[in-house]
Amino acid sequence: MSGGVDSAVAAARAAEAGHDVTGIHLALSRNPKSYRTGARGCCTIEDSNDARRAADVIGIPFYVWDMSDRFHEDVVEDFMAEYAEGRTPNPCLRCNEKIKFAAVLERAMALGFDAVATGHYAQLVTGEDGLIQMHRAVDMGKDQSYVLGVLTQEQLAHSLFPLGDSRKEDVRTEAERRGLAVAKKPDSHDICFISDGDTAGWLRDKLGAGSGDIVDHSTGEVLGTHEGAFGFTIGQRKGLRIGHPTADGKPRYVLDIEPVSGTVTVGPREELTIDHITGIKPRWCGTVPTEPLHGSVQLRAHGEEHRAVVSVTGDGVEIELLEPAQGIAPGQAAVVYEGSRVVGSATITKAVRRSSVDA
Repeated sequence: MSGGVDSAVAAARAAEAGHDVTGIHLALSRNPKSYRTGARGCCTIEDSNDARRAADVIGIPFYVWDMSDRFHEDVVEDFMAEYAEGRTPNPCLRCNEKIKFAAVLERAMALGFDAVATGHYAQLVTGEDGLIQMHRAVDMGKDQSYVLGVLTQEQLAHSLFPLGDSRKEDVRTEAERRGLAVAKKPDSHDICFISDGDTAGWLRDKLGAGSGDIVDHSTGEVLGTHEGAFGFTIGQRKGLRIGHPTADGKPRYVLDIEPVSGTVTVGPREELTIDHITGIKPRWCGTVPTEPLHGSVQLRAHGEEHRAVVSVTGDGVEIELLEPAQGIAPGQAAVVYEGSRVVGSATITKAVRRSSVDA
């Protein structure tokens, strides 16, 4: 129970369905004020109090579990290390993989519980083969199957998503009807451990100021300098602070980040177009595909789907995009779908044009 409306209603529905429910709030920082402040739905003292009040209204036991050390090691440290290597990680996927459906689930089962229920918007169904399938939520605007694409069959078999068949506005209405004070609480969108939302500033403070050149893709001309390559991501257009306009007046975008030299390469938007992705560390929600899978991939949270052919290659995947994408960065997750069903995910290591691969 994060302290937001979704997890509160999920807990209420689980209890109403006859489950023996205990509310758990995760303390992810030993100093909550070092994370976000204000009632935003995660990680603060206010959120813990909101979750406790919701549990009281529902009539279920409530505890706070200290996961701060595990969270720092598996999520925060990973986030910093990825950016230091010029990659763009998604900490929400890592938190689901390492904390909510690993550390929390392990402790819960050790205490005799059967499953972890959350307020994520996704649906679980049992397939004809007896395996648990994860599908997109009914409310596509709130669908969170992308950030759950790292879950294995074992984790899905011990998970519950009570909100998967609901729309957000109906969840808020239900919360109000149930007398839950969080009914109108704003959703959380920011990275929970960056209190002011300034990711580049936070990384500069943690990793130290760096320096490097901003270079034009076509000419190799040095257009400017920067104070840390971690302040950039592939596809970025704003905040480049380049004093040299292009001859045609069109904006430049970040095309590549070289973490060792600190070189940031910029160029025209069309150079961001890619149609082939290499991924590593695949995690499959069910059985591993043995033949090329003709489905779709989602490449960022709440991003569009791209029709694709996905092939498993040893300990990785190769993805041919039938519908090209733009601005895809190493470190992001490619989540594979077959219709509405989540097949699995992989971490992107390379995103290029097919012509580059063939060459």
